[in-house]
Amino acid sequence: MAGGGDAHPSRCRLGSRSGSPGSEVPPASLTIPRAEARPAGGGERSRRAAQDRCSGGVPSPAAWQHPFLNIFRHFRVDEWKRSSKEGDVAVVTDRVLKSAVYRIRGSVSSSNYIQLPRTSTQSLGLTGRYLYVLFRPLPTKHFVIHLDVSTEDGQVIRVSFSNLFKEFKSSATWLQFPFVFETKTPRRGDLAGVAPADVRWTCLQLDLHGILMSYLNRHYGHLKSIRLCASLLVRNLYTSDLCFDPAVTVTEAQRTKLPVNPVPREMAFPVPKGESWHDHYIHVRFPSDGSKAPHEQVEKNCSPPGAGRVSRRPPHPVVFGKPLLSSRSPVAQMSSPILVSALGKGLGSGGLRVLMAHVLLQPCQVPSAPRLLPEVSLTYKHPKVSSVGASSIPGQRPSAWDEATDAHTVVSGKHVLADKSSGVPMALEDLGSCKLFLPDPVLRLKGVIGFGGHSTQWALWTKDGTSVVYPCHAVIVVLQVDTRQQRFFLGHTDKVHASWAWVGRGEPTGPIAFLFIMLLQVSALALDGKDILLASAQVQPPSMVRLWDFQTGECLSLFRSPLHTICSLSFSGSGTLLCGVGKDKHGRTVVVAWGTDQVGLGGEVVVLAKVHTDFDIQNFRIAFFDETRMASCGRGSVRLWRLRGGALRSCAVDLGEYCALELTDLAFAQALDGHRAPSAGILFVCSHSGHILEIAHQHMAVQHIRRLLPTQSPAVPLTEKQSFSLGSGIAISSLSVSTATCAVGSEDGYLRLWPLDFSSVLLEAEHDGPVSSVSFSPDGLRVLSTTTSGHLGFLDVPSREYTVLARSHMAPVLALSTEQNQGQMATVSLDHTVRIWDLATLQQLYDFSSSDETPCAVAFHPTLPNFFCGFSSGAVRSFSLEDSGVLVEHTRHRGAITSLVITPDGRFLFSSCSQGSLVQYNCAVSRCCVLPNMVYQDGRPNPNILAVSGDSCRLAFVGPSKCMVTVMESASLDELLHVDVSTLNLASNHLDWAVAVCFSPGDSGHLLVSTSSNKIVVLDAVSGHAIRKFSSVRSRACSSLALSEDSRLLLAATGRTITVWDYPTQGNSSCQVYIGHSEPVHVVAFTPDQQQVLSVGDAIFLWDVLATPERQVDQSEPEAPLVHEAGSSVGQLEDLASGASGLPRQQVPIPSQASPSPLNIHDRPFEGSAAQLPTPPVLVEREASGAGDGPREAAKGSWAPAIVPYLHSQTGEWSLRRVKAGLPTRPDSYKHFTARYKASTRVKSVSFPPVGREQLRLKAVVGYNGNGRANMVWRPDTGFFAYTCGRLVVVEDLHSGTQRHWLGHPQEISTLALNQDGQVLASASCCGNTAARCQIRIWDVPKGLCQHVLSHHDTAVQALAFSPDDEFLVTLGDYADLTLALWSMATYELLSSTRLPEPVHGVAFNPWDANELTCVHREPVPEELRASELTSLCHGASPLLYCGSSSGQVCVWDTGTGRCFLAWEADEGEIGVLLCSGSRLVSGSNTRRLRLWAVGVVPELRRKGSSARSNSVLMERELILDGAVVSASFDSGMDMGVVGTTAGTLWYISWTEGTSTRLISGHRSKVNEVVFSPSESHCATCGEDGSVRVWSLASMELVIQFQVLNQSCLCLAWTPPSCGRPEQQQVVAGYSDGTLRVFSISRTAMELKMHPHRTALTAIAFSTDGQTILSGDKDGLVAISHPCTGMTFRVLSDHRGAPISAIQSTSKEYGDLGVEGGELWLAASGDQRVSIWASDWLRDRCELLEWLSFPAPATSEVSSRDIGVEIGTCVLNTTHYFSQALGLLPPSLAAFCPWDRALLVCVGLGAHEEVVFYSLRQKQVVQKTPLPFFAMSLSLSPGAQLMVVGFAECMLRLLDCVSGTAQDFEGHDDSVHLCRFTPSGRLLFTAAHNEILEHPCGGADA
Repeated sequence: MAGGGDAHPSRCRLGSRSGSPGSEVPPASLTIPRAEARPAGGGERSRRAAQDRCSGGVPSPAAWQHPFLNIFRHFRVDEWKRSSKEGDVAVVTDRVLKSAVYRIRGSVSSSNYIQLPRTSTQSLGLTGRYLYVLFRPLPTKHFVIHLDVSTEDGQVIRVSFSNLFKEFKSSATWLQFPFVFETKTPRRGDLAGVAPADVRWTCLQLDLHGILMSYLNRHYGHLKSIRLCASLLVRNLYTSDLCFDPAVTVTEAQRTKLPVNPVPREMAFPVPKGESWHDHYIHVRFPSDGSKAPHEQVEKNCSPPGAGRVSRRPPHPVVFGKPLLSSRSPVAQMSSPILVSALGKGLGSGGLRVLMAHVLLQPCQVPSAPRLLPEVSLTYKHPKVSSVGASSIPGQRPSAWDEATDAHTVVSGKHVLADKSSGVPMALEDLGSCKLFLPDPVLRLKGVIGFGGHSTQWALWTKDGTSVVYPCHAVIVVLQVDTRQQRFFLGHTDKVHASWAWVGRGEPTGPIAFLFIMLLQVSALALDGKDILLASAQVQPPSMVRLWDFQTGECLSLFRSPLHTICSLSFSGSGTLLCGVGKDKHGRTVVVAWGTDQVGLGGEVVVLAKVHTDFDIQNFRIAFFDETRMASCGRGSVRLWRLRGGALRSCAVDLGEYCALELTDLAFAQALDGHRAPSAGILFVCSHSGHILEIAHQHMAVQHIRRLLPTQSPAVPLTEKQSFSLGSGIAISSLSVSTATCAVGSEDGYLRLWPLDFSSVLLEAEHDGPVSSVSFSPDGLRVLSTTTSGHLGFLDVPSREYTVLARSHMAPVLALSTEQNQGQMATVSLDHTVRIWDLATLQQLYDFSSSDETPCAVAFHPTLPNFFCGFSSGAVRSFSLEDSGVLVEHTRHRGAITSLVITPDGRFLFSSCSQGSLVQYNCAVSRCCVLPNMVYQDGRPNPNILAVSGDSCRLAFVGPSKCMVTVMESASLDELLHVDVSTLNLASNHLDWAVAVCFSPGDSGHLLVSTSSNKIVVLDAVSGHAIRKFSSVRSRACSSLALSEDSRLLLAATGRTITVWDYPTQGNSSCQVYIGHSEPVHVVAFTPDQQQVLSVGDAIFLWDVLATPERQVDQSEPEAPLVHEAGSSVGQLEDLASGASGLPRQQVPIPSQASPSPLNIHDRPFEGSAAQLPTPPVLVEREASGAGDGPREAAKGSWAPAIVPYLHSQTGEWSLRRVKAGLPTRPDSYKHFTARYKASTRVKSVSFPPVGREQLRLKAVVGYNGNGRANMVWRPDTGFFAYTCGRLVVVEDLHSGTQRHWLGHPQEISTLALNQDGQVLASASCCGNTAARCQIRIWDVPKGLCQHVLSHHDTAVQALAFSPDDEFLVTLGDYADLTLALWSMATYELLSSTRLPEPVHGVAFNPWDANELTCVHREPVPEELRASELTSLCHGASPLLYCGSSSGQVCVWDTGTGRCFLAWEADEGEIGVLLCSGSRLVSGSNTRRLRLWAVGVVPELRRKGSSARSNSVLMERELILDGAVVSASFDSGMDMGVVGTTAGTLWYISWTEGTSTRLISGHRSKVNEVVFSPSESHCATCGEDGSVRVWSLASMELVIQFQVLNQSCLCLAWTPPSCGRPEQQQVVAGYSDGTLRVFSISRTAMELKMHPHRTALTAIAFSTDGQTILSGDKDGLVAISHPCTGMTFRVLSDHRGAPISAIQSTSKEYGDLGVEGGELWLAASGDQRVSIWASDWLRDRCELLEWLSFPAPATSEVSSRDIGVEIGTCVLNTTHYFSQALGLLPPSLAAFCPWDRALLVCVGLGAHEEVVFYSLRQKQVVQKTPLPFFAMSLSLSPGAQLMVVGFAECMLRLLDCVSGTAQDFEGHDDSVHLCRFTPSGRLLFTAAHNEILEHPCGGADA
């Protein structure tokens, strides 16, 4: 190969016949290739090749293809006559090659491509052995290259290369190779992925002859067609028989006389003078050397010629395909992806890494060592246990054996643990921390409750009909039908594979019934006709098949099938033939026949035949009368099979017009004597449409077709042939045939027995779910049936009785509870059911189900026949077992219940929820106590997060933080003890937290705590001292704990295993591990009699506790407790509970015993008091030298935290200085986020209706928070688009416009960040009166759920950034916080925190080095920038860093040398946003300009150094937006993007078209009014920015905007329904200068301007006929005007002196209420007065009907409600903001009641927070409804009797005036000053400052 360093010349294999050596080309003959040139020795080779072509039929190669062929030129691609293009294909100029190339791009590869030739019927006919593809993948995109290659025998093979492919795949006609870009950062999962940002031009050299020979053993003929698919750049394609070296030019070859083929000039890439070709380009040759054997094909070709040859394997396993076994060739081949790797080289001490691309090719291997696991079989006959690791299996992916190595088993008297990380089993005697039990084992599996798992259709009868075989997840159960006993095989002395295990040991005793345990769920079962062999297949691919000796329970063979997944198995009657049906990796159906006759004799399973089919197979059966004949059925096909001569062949049965039937099952008819001649074989086939097909097997013809109809009378025989139009038939899922009857199971839940002529139903049994399978017993007297709901039972035909054998939860079991008196057990599951079981019989007694909510926790009452259950809705209900009803329901929780526990004396019940609340219920009286924020807020149910002591006196729980365990007195809830778990393991580098708690029984006084570090710590329950520890041998935390009453056995649920410790043993405790569950175990518990153990997860397991002999208990003193410091104060407990630092404590404080009074952990001692606050640790960043780095080396780079405690005096001085100095000064940079000032406060408690009864939901948000910074993210490849509005994260689908809203932040969100793979979103909000620290939420993007909440910063978070490998998150505090924090995304730990000396404007990770972080701040700056500051940054191509400045300049830095080498004037103002990709740079500034720059010449300018000129950087485009640019996101090509501005607008930018399109728009400032058109097609809003905006109500898109400069629009009204014509649709607006403007909607113009007031208008309304305008102003004057003439004809001054706050009109009967006039209208003013008028404007009549005056709220009453008001970053204790100190009073609002117009509804009037209903007929207040606060807004629904009230506490309350129920919503970020129902009442609009929220109400669709 060219570039090799050995002395031998390169050789090109040019022979076309397999095995021929070919002729070696002498080096002297390899001169400059020309069109006329012929290689030496070519005559002999041409003669030999001609002979081969004549014999093989390959087209004769033309001379024009030698020595090479330019494909694009020859086929004239630019004319597109002999080639074709589709999609986005264009000719562009590449700056690297300095020539024209073709650019193919698009989101869908199959829709954007270049194809040669034009049609698939044509052929290129190119015979060159090598294909050269000169291309460059587009950065961060995928590409696909398809080649159609013809072999010598005419077979067309599709060869594909793509970075979309995750693994190598192959078939007889298709080879699929992954093209892998390996980066220095290890990828997660597969190696396939998008091209890196710095991807280079690549010469891909494909040896077509070698590919076909190596992978398919076929001879290459010619290249038929080529398709190049998006996204890539391609220069040209070439074919040749010569092997060129692209790095050697013709000139170099002539000068140096290298023995290589130099690349022709037209194929060469340009290389700058004096530089290496390999520094700029990549050469990929595949396979690496066609002359070598496949196992030798390893090559690295990234070094210049003359360098030493590098021939090695990649540094880690790269592949990925599984071995292939062909019937034609016994050689198993390994796959070979193309791996393009980028490795880092360190330069200098700065840590800058320059990425040098090179090529690694994974070899094709022929495994020479014998396989541990062969392709078809293996018999285990080894007497010892050997160490077997996944790594020792050649060709097998490690991930495929994760399950197999994650097991514990009992073999040869030893406990063997196969650890998942190492894959090597270890005897537990060798583990220093474990000793063996006596007896061994201590647990024995007794019974399993459950059926199904992966499928519920597999249940088999044994030959004698006394037992049933069925799967339960990873367990196969043999159940004796009559005795209901599940007996288990108790011993196994042979070698046991790690993917299954026996529990117990010894020889079999008693009746033979077995339990086979595997760690993977069972997908199929088959039992032979003699009960000798049982076959089982697992679910997870690659599908493994096990053969068992059914009588002895011995595993005879374990082999991997050639199927990817197996869906059906069928045994022959003799057991010598096993057939399986499944899918291969490409999704094609495969049928395999195995020979099993030699298995019992020590032989192996042999593949007899395998065939691929294109038709569907739902079921497959081997005929009982001839083992060589089979039948299958599926969608639209019935096929009869035959095995003959080592091949499986099939023939389709002609179904005629029924060829579209969905056939589901089939069965052969049985003869009376048990066998039948083949000529008499009848096959019955059923369909989903109810048809039964009777097929004669010998004639392969349909004899009868019947359809079973549910409405058919049993006395009327069915016709033999019915059409599809006779109604809906019975959906048959399964059938079974006996000698005289046919059993049919259908989806309507019925099991029916029919005679074989199907004349009438003989017997039927109804189930509670669809029947999934039916099966006759061998004697035909019983019918076994299974249902999809997990029921297994049988119908006894003679007695007509149905017996249930097993019931099952259909989802994981979350919790259990046992009852002592009746021996019952209760379980709850994700299948929405609560089930009660009898522990003696394992039968279900009761079940309770709910479709709306999930039960999460359960607890039996210790003395009464009741149990308690907690649900996901937050409800806790008590159920009675006597009448099966609900006794009482509690709804004190807001979140899902996570745990329930009751004291042993039955006095108190405790519950916790996902929101952290702890509730105590008194079971004697109806009373409960709610303690919010006490329990750690974990959304997952965890029964062991709460625990009560055996004496019922103490309660322990995990909380208030996950590091704390709190002990309370159970009756008084006095806090007795706090224990910080993170201090118990000082040697750990990670924060440790509590997972589960458990009290020891009796008087031992121990509290057991399971921690996240896989340990169980035993604490003294009184003092909190650590007594001892248990270490788990599993690498998982113990999620559940249980201690026996005699304190002998300690149980723990560790993942999918159960660990048992000998609790009394001191020192190294003995332990055992038991398996059986296929999913994590949620709860372990002892039964009340302590004789058995229960474990629940995927199923319910019951274990016997084997009797242990008496032994001497070690009476030695326990280990000395850990040393603690005395004198911990209350303040210290608080600091420990806060866990702000997120790191292990350096000192171990002693847990303090609090006084009996409740401990308020939120109160701190005042400054100057005697109590001393503990010193908080401060995290600082180490210097780059890394000297003195401690154990935290795992924190990458320089992020090694050091603990530097402040002195107490320093802390006090610092705090005092901060108070005196006031708030920090905001830097003169618009990049910094400043939360908008809000006088509102947050509410602490809200009301929620029961789940499913909500009438108020959030549908849409109008507006974007332009006050945020980088608070918009858009990912063009996935379409994910999110932005913030207030404290909401809005996720919007740009295609449909639908929105999702993520709530949870307590304050305004400042910034967002999306990780690299787009699966995690981080959002940060500032601090406030409800949040002492900033809250950073981590969101799961696909699920839309908050995964974790982080808090560290004190004021606001300025920026967020994920590392390139998504392992870290960096958070930057604002100018007042001055901290930079680094978090681990794996554990959410705070790894490091640095105090910054000055405000930092921006932060970014180096995309080429995850260890490098860059910040920009004031100093230092280059001299070219003069006195400006660096305000923004982004990374370009390595090692370039672009920075923007406050003066509008952009400077470019070389991060390798740390110097600035280029700067240019990019704007006139501060640049706040910079984005770079490829050769383009986007800059955004506070001058509203967005500019696109061409920076492709910058890397070249870097090499020039100081001579670089800035005029080489050109501006390509410029757009001017409506505000300063604060956020931006563009695609990889920088062609399109989304940009956010301070004006609250999100723009779609298209640089190609040079346009900006408004995506999201809202008001800049406060929204004052929302009104609606009568038809509800549009709505209009007005704001203090002077704009009136008209929106489409369906899409909330802005339609019209009327703007008045320098004025505020304060009120708005739309013409009433009486003005129904479009030309009459007008909007009238009132402004702050006293003017009134009328706008026409249809003409989009202002029609009239009036000036009826001297002061600002505050309220406006139309009369009911639309001919009059009523307006009120700030002085209290009400003007009546004509909109047609513009004249004001009446002014009312009754409210003078107080601003008008509301005006509303409504119609009435003319003489109603004793006054004339057809209209009522009201005016409310700020002096708590309301006037009601009756008017007739046509007659100029206006009469005062009522005058209401209410007392103003007393100042003393209002000011007594002390709340916290947020001012900047300080929280001040002040009076209610409605007090006169702030000059604000609650507004006086009034409205006519829509359902009773004589009823007036008023708020804000009076001394109390209430709604007043005043009757105009009765002249008195008829009703008062209390409110939690004074109202700020009011609206009543015209459609339903609903009322909504907005409060200054950022809360909205919806009141049902009929039922009196209330629902609160707290998603607003400020005072809810506006709420309006639409005219129909279907929608509700609310506004808080400039946010507009849309809510469906009253059952409207969201």
